[in-house]
Amino acid sequence: QLQASGGGLVEPGGSLRLSCAASGFTLNSYAVAWFRQAPGKEREGLIVSRSSGGQTWYSDSAKGRFTISRDSAKNTAYLQMNSLKTDDTAVYYCAAGSPILSTRWDYRAYRYWGQGTLVTVSS
Repeated sequence: QLQASGGGLVEPGGSLRLSCAASGFTLNSYAVAWFRQAPGKEREGLIVSRSSGGQTWYSDSAKGRFTISRDSAKNTAYLQMNSLKTDDTAVYYCAAGSPILSTRWDYRAYRYWGQGTLVTVSS
């Protein structure tokens, strides 16, 4: 399973780091993705990282502001979010799985899901 944490209230322009801890499987054996879902909106893919430090893809929403990293010793992935905007307010989810290239942005392609952590960007 995956355990997401690190959400909270942050002011516009601030930063936040989310964590995604895996248990029961080796996270580095899978692609890791971060999605988010704002109220009344579809779930949106932000970043996809191939297994074991391979290629990373960024959505337009994440490019230049968000980065993903992994700590294999802790079996954990992280989402570093900088220059946060009010539009970034959402529940953030981490996911792990083995999507094929064409489905990497499709949340249905991921086997494991964290429970979601709420990020609120507000002054």
